Amino acid sequence: MDQLRALTAFVAVADAGTLSGAARSLSLSPPSITRLVGDLEAHVGTQLFHRTTRSVTLTEAGTAYLIDARKILAAVQAADDAARGANERPQGTLRLTASVLFGQHYISPIVAEFLKRFPEVSVDALFVDRIVNIVDEGIDLAVRIGHLPDSALIASRVGKVRWVLCASPDYIEKNGVPMSPEELADHDIIGFGPYRIENWSFRDNKTVAVHPRLSLSTVSGTIEAAKHGLGLTRVLSYQIGPELGDSGLRTVLTNWEKEPVPIHLVHAEGPLGSAKVRAFKSFAADALRSNHFLN
Repeated sequence: MDQLRALTAFVAVADAGTLSGAARSLSLSPPSITRLVGDLEAHVGTQLFHRTTRSVTLTEAGTAYLIDARKILAAVQAADDAARGANERPQGTLRLTASVLFGQHYISPIVAEFLKRFPEVSVDALFVDRIVNIVDEGIDLAVRIGHLPDSALIASRVGKVRWVLCASPDYIEKNGVPMSPEELADHDIIGFGPYRIENWSFRDNKTVAVHPRLSLSTVSGTIEAAKHGLGLTRVLSYQIGPELGDSGLRTVLTNWEKEPVPIHLVHAEGPLGSAKVRAFKSFAADALRSNHFLN
């Protein structure tokens, strides 16, 4: 068995959630993917996936094995890059992660320009609303929003964001502008998540309990609802940067906002790490620091 090839197929299936999706990503046939995963399961002596006619999901053993598989493949990629001289010029696959909206609004345009400038680099971007363990999941560089815990990771501050309240001009025209957090009780509130009561915090350690009239499961959903005039919502400023002004949202209670929270680029490699990480970090840092929505 070609274990490295089997590990690659295993990770592709875990990422795609289907055998056919993994086959397309690796330009292999579904039977080839099935055989590689089957050989790997026989080799380790345990089932790595639960299979149905529509999808595959990781078993408990498979979930644990995936972490090590990603580390192995990342180490092989790093060795290949070093042998090819990747520490001298940017090349190879760069894996990065950010939250969904930040990735869509701010990182994707940077990636597009980066790929034009560095034709020997490819990018695998993971945009998810969870904290990704960049070491365990083989990520080269991550965007972190918020204060960072102490760790061995290397961080560079590239901006800041604020918690803001916003609504559409139509809603404000009909309902007026709240002048203090207490006046939120007189307004329709759009909440995030299945919460009947939310506690919104402001400067001077002030907290107000609000009762959402509408709650949605995604931040993008709350923004769309606000744009349609259904009430006030609370989001991070970067999440509505493209929606401000003529696009249909206005911020309120700006004099009650808390201190901004920082944005960092985080990676595990030191200053002598691969050129692709160094190049993207420098390229992205310049672009983010110059973006007025992030400063």
